[in-house]
Amino acid sequence: MSQQPVIAVVGPTAAGKSDLAVDLALRLGGECVNADSMQLYRGMDIGTAKLTKEERRGVPHHLLDIWDVTVTASVAEYQKLARAVIDAVEVPVLVGGSGLYVRAAIDELEFPGTEPEIRARLEAELAERGPAPLYERLRERDPAAAAAILPSNGRRIVRALEVIELSGRPFSATMPSYDAVYPSVQIGLEVPRPELDARIELRVRRMWEAGLVDEVRALLGQGLAEGRTAGRALGYAQVIRFLEGEWSEEQAMAETVRLTRRFARRQESWFRRDPRVQWLPYDAPDLLERSLARIAGPACE
Repeated sequence: MSQQPVIAVVGPTAAGKSDLAVDLALRLGGECVNADSMQLYRGMDIGTAKLTKEERRGVPHHLLDIWDVTVTASVAEYQKLARAVIDAVEVPVLVGGSGLYVRAAIDELEFPGTEPEIRARLEAELAERGPAPLYERLRERDPAAAAAILPSNGRRIVRALEVIELSGRPFSATMPSYDAVYPSVQIGLEVPRPELDARIELRVRRMWEAGLVDEVRALLGQGLAEGRTAGRALGYAQVIRFLEGEWSEEQAMAETVRLTRRFARRQESWFRRDPRVQWLPYDAPDLLERSLARIAGPACE
């Protein structure tokens, strides 16, 4: 197991995490390990703001482009892959805004089994009645889990109820703790909300200009619409609705901006709860030096 602390660059989308991670890797002789759940998918490049080969500046990047868009995301599978890389890399720099994936990589996190019959019954109920009654059931059985799951997130509600029924234990007992498997230094990039909202809108517009619609159209030929995870990704789901004639292109873009802003607030809330994250202003002129000082430790700041 790696003795070098894992460096993690976290925070909301559009904060500049990928660029800082490359800067740190170049300075420290490190390699980047992706912790963005959607960058795991092949072909989902523009809509996930995946760094180009040139933007990676020669730094090895691990766990990009490993799944087809038809594959359902698995945090348990990601955990195995991420830890294998962390153990093999001298200076791992974990980077991404998927909080559960970051925690799965570096912290104790259980993955209870699954029972297809229970899952199928709950998913059928979700399809027929929507998430609200299932969420109310979860609130009764495990208030702590319900408080940590959005009432609209049917997939996670189903999973929580499945684990409760299967194990007889609260789902919250399996949720991530702050018990670390690896020592880590976590740098959070802080962006004032008005600036973050503006950066998100600009990023979405640039994605459209870079050819997001054509990217989605090509991925539809590879099964994107059938992908339970990839097909629901921000930007991709909205473009699909445009291409299917349900929305105008302007509606799809506006909804992508709105939902990405909401997602960024959830990301920030998730990382703010972790007392280990050390926050720095995203636009500090000496951001790299301040990050390096945090990594070196208090005595070196």
